[in-house]
Amino acid sequence: METFSGLKAMVLAAGVGSRLDPLTRLTPKPLVPLANRPVMEHILALLKRHNITEIVSNVHHLPEQVPAYFGNGLDRGMSLTYKHESTLSGDAGGVRSCRKFLEGGTFLVIMGDLITDADISYVIEQHKTKGAIATIALQKVADVRHFGVAVTDSDSFIKGFQEKPSPEEAISDLASTGIYVLEPEVFDHMPADGQYGFGRQLFPSLVAKGLPVLGVQVFGYWSDIGTMENYKISSFDALKGLIDMDLPGRSTKQGWLEEGASISADCEVEGMVMLGKNSRVDSGAALKGHVIVGDNCHIKSGAVIENSIIWSGATIGANSVLIDSILGYDVDVADQSVLIGEVTTDTVRPVVLSKVSNNVSNNHHVGHFARPVVFH
Repeated sequence: METFSGLKAMVLAAGVGSRLDPLTRLTPKPLVPLANRPVMEHILALLKRHNITEIVSNVHHLPEQVPAYFGNGLDRGMSLTYKHESTLSGDAGGVRSCRKFLEGGTFLVIMGDLITDADISYVIEQHKTKGAIATIALQKVADVRHFGVAVTDSDSFIKGFQEKPSPEEAISDLASTGIYVLEPEVFDHMPADGQYGFGRQLFPSLVAKGLPVLGVQVFGYWSDIGTMENYKISSFDALKGLIDMDLPGRSTKQGWLEEGASISADCEVEGMVMLGKNSRVDSGAALKGHVIVGDNCHIKSGAVIENSIIWSGATIGANSVLIDSILGYDVDVADQSVLIGEVTTDTVRPVVLSKVSNNVSNNHHVGHFARPVVFH
């Protein structure tokens, strides 16, 4: 694999992450944990794998948290710089704000909510070989209705775009991955200020001017964590080994366990589990399907966890049931609570019901309740 030492990159990390609310109320989207590591940490690992170590990142929502977590990057063998955008200016506008850092030569831009193992060195190599001013990494998608797609010629240069076309109207199934390789000349084609985007403004403008905008198809895993559904799917895909990334901890017959993590010998484990540092699962608990538990969590006796993600610091009360749910940091779930399809960052207290619901069966598959419940 060819790598490109000295090439700089920008990680776009200023998004608010509103579709991940309430998880992003107190956590910026780049720090949302995927497989117990912030999503941006996986992006930085990908960049370093391709010998790209000089990085700038823009921040906006909770702007102090990303620099506080990653620092200057020296402990990772990287150099990290940050740009605070007090007012958002679009994705291309965010790159424009970092012009002084980037304009020394070819540079790469990657969205800060991506999970991918794409061969970005190949994209850079194609960009340089074919003399493009801008290159978009593209991937085939099954349903074009959710994506902007690029129309390319026989030499892979982009001749036009379609924004979320119907299957009948689509003349391409190649969607932008949010990974771009750019020449500093692109700054000359941007307005000096104001909102400005890549997909609807810069790239169509470059194509309309007849400038060489290349599309390079990439393969492997690619998703974003911009929605709850995508976040869960990508998290569980990582757990299943479908993404070429390093997972924390050691692989055991009980799952991926980090230092100090423990699962009681009589726990029922059916599926794939990841347990963070110093987390413990007490006697009689059950972990089913795909379960990711962060650091310093405590799952008490008799609790049933199924297809759920639990961030660090949580406590799951005795005999509680948690199915298809996501819990944020330091959530305390009371004993005998039931959460189905819930996403919360709040402490969970049970609601007392006067009689048992007919939806509850002996195998803990229960009907959906808007709030956790206790049955008396």
